[in-house]
Formats: sequence, structure tokens, C-alpha cells
Amino acid sequence: MIQRSSIHKLTSRRAQFIQLLVRGVIFLSLVPAAAVAAEQSRGTAGTQADKTIHRYTNRLIHAKSPYLLLHARNPVDWYPWGDEAFEKARKENKPIFLSIGYFTCHWCHVMEKESYSDPSVAAILNKSFVSIKVDREERPDIDRLYIAYVEATTKSAK
Repeated sequence: MIQRSSIHKLTSRRAQFIQLLVRGVIFLSLVPAAAVAAEQSRGTAGTQADKTIHRYTNRLIHAKSPYLLLHARNPVDWYPWGDEAFEKARKENKPIFLSIGYFTCHWCHVMEKESYSDPSVAAILNKSFVSIKVDREERPDIDRLYIAYVEATTKSAK
């Protein structure tokens, strides 16, 4: 459990984010992948031209979606939507942390830089949740389902 003194040392935005995680709230976020798409359009993604050494790699490294590939180097142990993630959640009795995003969302860039790239945030997610990343452009069915839930429970999905 996170001690209150360490939460107060964080920025108020990060403290609110961590409090949501600790309470087990499913957080829906939208995160773009413009950088990966730009690499792919130049033909450098995944080739010898890309000689960067990455500290982290997760299951999204095998995705075709530029949005999911953007998060393949996050310290968060992301799973794509599928049976493997749900089986792990059942087996370990952990809630799902679901992040639904798309290619060009500004706030998704903010979340990727300020939260998902932060090893301390990733440590909380990796310890307490099974984190699933969904590209809403690939899976509009999943996006519609969760948007409908948010609208029904909060009267807004903004």
C-alpha cells in the first residue's frame, strides 16, 4: 500500500492518478502513436536503421497497430486485448487496468509521457493490475462498449 507521505510528495495530478489506481478504478485513456507512424512511413521502424537500445519491452512489441507499438517500450507490462490478459487477471485475482486510445489524441500523448513512461507509475500498475491497451481504431466494438458504460454511469464520456 502506498503511504500518504509519499503521495503528498507527488504532484497533485500524479497523486490523483495514483489514488485512482489504488482504489482499483478502471481508467480509460486515449494515447496516440504519431511517432511510431512517422517511423513506419520513413521505413525505419523495426529495421537495422533503428539501433536504439530500449530499457523496456512488453507484449505490444508484436502488434501491428502504430498506436499499440508506441507503448511497446513503456515500463508498464501492457497486454493487448485477449485471452492471455484475462486469464492472468483471473489466475492472479487482479483487476484490469484498461487503456483505450487512438492515434491522434493530445491527452494520450500527455498520459504516455507523464504516466506510462514513468517507472514508479509502471511499478504500481504492474504490481496491482493486469494492464490492457486497446487501439479504438482497430477495436471500435470494445470502445463503444466502454463509452456506453461511462455515459450510463456518469452521464458524460468527455
